Amino acid sequence: MIERVSLFNKKRDFFIFFLISFAIFLFSLLLEYKNYKEFTIFDSALVKATVLKQYLKAKNGRTYQVLKLKNEDGLTFYTTAKKSLHNIKNNEIELEIWPKDLNFYKYLTTFYAPSKIIKIENENSIKQKLNAHISSSHKDANIANIYHALYTATPLEWELQKTFSYLGVSHLLAISGFHLGVLSALLFFFIRPVYAFAQDRFFPYTNAKRDIFFITAILLFAYMLFLDSPPSLIRAFGMLLAGFILYDRGIKIVSMQTLFLTLLLLLAFFPRLCFSLGFWLSASGVFYIFLFLIHFKNLNKIWQFILLPLWVYLLMLPFSLAIFGNFSLYHPLSILWTILFTLFYPLSILLHIVGFGDFFDPALIWLLKLNKEGILIKLDLFLFLSYLAISVGAIFYRILIWFLLLFCCTLFIYSMYHVA
Repeated sequence: MIERVSLFNKKRDFFIFFLISFAIFLFSLLLEYKNYKEFTIFDSALVKATVLKQYLKAKNGRTYQVLKLKNEDGLTFYTTAKKSLHNIKNNEIELEIWPKDLNFYKYLTTFYAPSKIIKIENENSIKQKLNAHISSSHKDANIANIYHALYTATPLEWELQKTFSYLGVSHLLAISGFHLGVLSALLFFFIRPVYAFAQDRFFPYTNAKRDIFFITAILLFAYMLFLDSPPSLIRAFGMLLAGFILYDRGIKIVSMQTLFLTLLLLLAFFPRLCFSLGFWLSASGVFYIFLFLIHFKNLNKIWQFILLPLWVYLLMLPFSLAIFGNFSLYHPLSILWTILFTLFYPLSILLHIVGFGDFFDPALIWLLKLNKEGILIKLDLFLFLSYLAISVGAIFYRILIWFLLLFCCTLFIYSMYHVA
């Protein structure tokens, strides 16, 4: 078997790649700044955006509605509306906003702006029609909301978010590389026999792997655009493209160079990703998977399959506690739920297609009825930053792997002690 080569064999090659990526990043940032100046040239701006979230909020004796919106350029912002406004979640609206004191940093991240709604599109979008079709298969609105999140990246209601956070399975509801991997496998499974049939008769000289990947990539790209390009999905799609290109050219895929290359290029072309929590959490998950596969590559494949979910859970636990802090007695069971999800996700898609979308409803209702009581455990910022530093060092020194495991196991025992 021919051994695959590394992407960068010389420091000079890596340095040149970094300079090119940095130049692209500066150019992309310049374009964003140009858009920012055009957006803020007047006191107010007309914006067409989709309503991502809508909820009531009370402050100083006044009740009003909060809207989270996103336009086609990726601009995400909050605004408020009257309490009497009907449910316009997932609708496209036209509004005039007054981005007072909006700086460039807030423009790239998320900001608040007072507004006046000018027009609400009454015609349902494709996403709304799909969500309505999904809802028709379920009697429980919470269950329908779960499937909306899984298939159309619709935000979960606050109570559901809290429940899944305590159960440690929030990552399963946010479409990312895990879901993209399952979808790509499903597409390959269905496209392969059709392509093989056509290839044998019409174009036997073509490369089946490349062609099927090209078809799959186009379908996944269209799906990503349909979902308004969530940051975690952009990361996953970028890695999918980079991974196949490198694989096709005999270059190592499971390496930190591959991960670094993909992240650097994505950040260069899409500077907004620098401020996306979902993007960095998704990238961190892949980082620890690669760390395991690199340092334990000689481990038996069966043991790799058994230990990898446990490894990812433990090494991502500091992120969970540092950022969210929610922990419960059922949190460790997320290892089991993650393994089962590999079967649940593709089966649930097929069941919705054939008209049995409610098949898993009793199991999901049981999951939601589990004890929701949890506690707040916040990891100290200094400890978290130290953990990140050791994680980077573990790329080069295997001994640091055991420091990471010791820290994470101690943190896990500490959390279980306080919740038991």
